[in-house]
This record gives sequence, structure tokens and C-alpha cells, in this order.
Amino acid sequence: MTTNPYQAYANSRALWERASRVMPGGVNASARYNAALGHALYFERGEGAYLYDRDGRRYIDLLTSHGASLLGHGHPAVVKAAEAALTRGILAAYETELQVRTAEKTLALFPGAEMMRYTCSGTETTWHALRIARAFTGKIGVVKFEGHYHGVNDTVGFSHWPKVAEAGAAESPVPVADSAGIPPYAADYLTVLPFNDAAALERTLREKADTLAALIMEPVNYDSCGICAQPEFLRLVRELTRELGIVLIFDEILSGFRVGPGGAMASTGIYPDMTCLGKAYGGGLPLSAILGTREIMMMCTPVGPALQSGTYNAPPLLVAGAEAFLDTIAAPDFYPHLNELAERLYGGMREVFARRGIRAWVQGVGARFGLLFGLEREPLNYRDIAAQDWEMARRFHLACLKRGVYIMFKSPHHGFSSAHTLADIDLTLDVMDDAAAEIAQKR
Repeated sequence: MTTNPYQAYANSRALWERASRVMPGGVNASARYNAALGHALYFERGEGAYLYDRDGRRYIDLLTSHGASLLGHGHPAVVKAAEAALTRGILAAYETELQVRTAEKTLALFPGAEMMRYTCSGTETTWHALRIARAFTGKIGVVKFEGHYHGVNDTVGFSHWPKVAEAGAAESPVPVADSAGIPPYAADYLTVLPFNDAAALERTLREKADTLAALIMEPVNYDSCGICAQPEFLRLVRELTRELGIVLIFDEILSGFRVGPGGAMASTGIYPDMTCLGKAYGGGLPLSAILGTREIMMMCTPVGPALQSGTYNAPPLLVAGAEAFLDTIAAPDFYPHLNELAERLYGGMREVFARRGIRAWVQGVGARFGLLFGLEREPLNYRDIAAQDWEMARRFHLACLKRGVYIMFKSPHHGFSSAHTLADIDLTLDVMDDAAAEIAQKR
């Protein structure tokens, strides 16, 4: 087996160099640049739990399209539904019964949600949800938590993974823009809070209630490696936002459907005013949705004053994928299978790192997980994960990659699909054991 990344990925590297002449960075999304390799990988196809690259290598996929491929690549039900939709024409900018039927199936899984609108991407979904919340309350301010990510959205495009030296005190973070080009004045309408800090939450919401339209959060903060909202904290979020007239938005673009058929916090009985869905929702196709109470969602045009529209909102091709997805996850063995895979993978990873003497925390929640080198206890907020050992992570990811397990370096979350088998998980653990042994020798 070659250990030379330039030789092993020669065709990918050549295509990346060609792509770099016509696409900035040789990619169409910055996250696809593989910092561990020094270039992007290029793939020929995906089938079920596997990826096949330009150099003829097969990988067990633990990226799963950043969570969009919960059913695996090319699930037969999604392919069949999409092919049937194509025979009826693309029909962008038109309404069909399929959209109504799929909306009904979606809303049935989210208690408290009474109406919805489709969009194409997660960024659009959070952006529109915040606009609707502002229209509903007549207020402008927004609260988000440090380490939470809500798309490339200027309204809340702050403090995803800021440099700690620039982010202020842990108990009172300052907004740090995620990108150049975000207007500085956007921070004037945004309050950033530490996650799972009840005192900071109550103090700030009571002080600013008259200006706050919405609080948006990931109930499972997969974008910071799967940090979970503590039950008492989540309960306080719901109580305070309801008392103070602040719209509570759960960004479930990643967490939705990951632990069960609906919201990640459904078992707690704590429900938001609005929910944002995406990623897995389209069965691998680019479809997202905004869900909410009837009173809030009736703010949307043409019945209300908040403009929410788009030519490519809900073309049947994409909605067909969502309906196939919803029908598939309704199978009685779907989530028991995911839970069995999760138990085998996360327990096995913990055993591997303990056996090899490597300090690493596996934060597994449902079908996705965070892997934090240098940590030995469960993280509760962004500052807890900020000190992770990135160099060890880079070497581990590269060692897995060359052995045929695709884990994306610097992605805050990884995961598996329903197409994965226990045999895939066992092979993955063998690879991880070899990779851990390799990096342990080089410490």
C-alpha cells in the first residue's frame, strides 16, 4: 500500500489542478478542499455506503454528503421517485399535489408545526425563517450561540468557529464574522451567547427582550462536533422565549431525522415555534423546509407581509426525493438499524483510542459524531472544543483515507447511513485501529 499521497491520488490531484484554473480553489464549496491532502479529491460515483474516486479507490463513506445522504448514495426508492418525477417534466415554478402530500407527511412528524414552506438550501431556510420571525414580532434582534452554524447567512454568519483570542470572554462572547464581506453593522442586531450557560441566557434575554425577534439554535450542535443542549438549559430556553415573546427557531438542518423520525429533541417534549429542515430531508437531493405554527407561518406572502418565494422552491423532482425519504424512514427497522450501527461504531472507536493510548473524545449522537483529539470529557460549548489537537486529527484522517475510510479533515461532524452494514462498521474500526497505531508511533 502506498503512503505517498501525491502518487496515490495522482488523477484527483491532476483534475484539481485543472479545476483550479476555472474554479477558485478548484472546488465549488470551500469545505470540499481536503486540507489533510493539500488538494480536493474528485469522485466518479457513490453507491450505497461507498465512494469511488478518480484513481479507482473505494472508500467507506463517513462524510455522507455532510449528512445529506442518510439513506446512502443512490437509494433505490429515491432514484425511482426522481425518475418518475422527471417523466412529468421539471415543473419549476408550479404547484403540484406532491408538494401538498409531502408537506402533510412532514408536519405529522413535528408536533406543534402546523404549516410549512419549501426552499432549496439550508442557508435560504434560516434566512427566511429569521425574516418571518422579524415580521411576526415587529422586532429585529437575533440571538445565536457561539459554535452554532446556520449557513452562509449574513444575518447570523458570526461566531461559528471564531479564534478564541478574538471572541471575548467565554461568558459573554462578542460576534466574530465568519467571512470577509459580511457588513459590520449586521453584528449590531446579533447577540452571541455561550451554549448551555443558563445564567448568561436568562440575563441577556431579560435585558434585551424588547429588541429580540428570535433565538435560533442547533438543539444538537453537530456543527461543533455534536454538543447536546442540556435538558434543563433547553427547558429554560423554551420557557424564557415563550414568556418574553421571542420566536424560538430550532435549526434541525443537520439534527432532523438523525436520532428518530422527526426532531432531535422530540423525546423531551420541548418544541420550538419554527423548525428549519434540510440535508437528509431531500433523500440526498437539495431540498429544505421552514416549519412553524400557523400564526407565524401566515406572515408569508401572499397572505402576510413577509416575502418568501423562489422559482426553484419545491420542484417535483426534489420533493419526490423527500417523500421517498419520509416513506423509507417510516419502516419499523430503520432506526433500530441506525442505533445498532451507532453502538458498534462509537463503542468501537472508544476502545481503539483507549487501546492505543490516544486522548480522544467520541461525541456520538444518533447517526453522526464528532471526533475530538486531545479531549477526555464531554464538551458543553464551543470553548470546550476549541483546544482540540488539529495536527493529530490531520494525521489520523489522512491515515484513514489512505486505508479506504473517507473522513473529511476539519469537518466538525462525521456519520454513516442506513446503507452501511455492521460489516462496514467492523472494517472501519479495523482501519481506525491501524490509523491510531500509526499516529501513536509518531507522537
